[in-house]
Amino acid sequence: MGTVGTSTDGTAGERRRLINVAYRLLGSVTEAEDAVQEAYARWYGLPRSRREEIVSPGAWLTTVTGRVCLDVLGSARARRERYVGAWLPEPLPDRTERDHADGAELTGPADPADQIVLDESVTMAFLVVLESMTPAERVAFVLHDVFRYPFAEIADVLGRTPAACKQLAASARRRVSLARAPVTATGQADVVRRVKEAWQTKDIAALVALLDPAAVMTADGGGVVGAALHPVEGGARIARYMAAMADRAPGLELLERSVSGAPGLVARRAGVVVTVASFDVSDGRVTRIWAVRNPEKLRPWAREGN
Repeated sequence: MGTVGTSTDGTAGERRRLINVAYRLLGSVTEAEDAVQEAYARWYGLPRSRREEIVSPGAWLTTVTGRVCLDVLGSARARRERYVGAWLPEPLPDRTERDHADGAELTGPADPADQIVLDESVTMAFLVVLESMTPAERVAFVLHDVFRYPFAEIADVLGRTPAACKQLAASARRRVSLARAPVTATGQADVVRRVKEAWQTKDIAALVALLDPAAVMTADGGGVVGAALHPVEGGARIARYMAAMADRAPGLELLERSVSGAPGLVARRAGVVVTVASFDVSDGRVTRIWAVRNPEKLRPWAREGN
């Protein structure tokens, strides 16, 4: 919205924070941007006298953004039932890493994805856990545990009592605690590098050794491009699947890149990013692979091919 960029009421500076909140609530850069734009539209839809009465415009925008996201999450389940294959959150590139690879700095307005802070709360492993929560649990947990909002403010978003919001966050926290804490970036980077080397050489034995016997690979093609419609289970099966992928895509270039703040792999073909892979590693072996192939979810990665 043009109004946001020329605002003199102090709300323009809230946009980055709101994008960060909305992405963690929705797992989609596009939907996060839409939610924030809707919050600003409602803000500027208020009479000027009403806006001037609001003590904290930032808190107001956060509340409205949270409510918009809650509505989106409520309808997402039905939409994802119609989605072809598995639905995965959109992976995020590291802007500084990408610029360094390009040898040039970005100019012009920042992409919404570039405004998202890359930390443990945007890793694919963490976002997938958030996907298992109810919409209310996710909102309560993200706003309180990630962004440290008090339950009194979260109550305004959810339309529940602060005590109920506290219970929702506690329930969500139990789900998160069941997920193993991630390894250090250094440890994961080493494993991912070895996976890349084995994949490039189609060394199935080496891949099997790097994959946990109970590993699971989930791919998201959205029905737009080819991808396994169901998770591939078992280290040996995944290794064979990866080798077959390499056979079907000659000229595929694999790059080690930060994916949503953690070491991952990006596959390019003819200069175009076709797959972004995230990994979960435990005891030196890959336990989960999430491969996003839906081009709609790879738009923030377009500059990788430049």
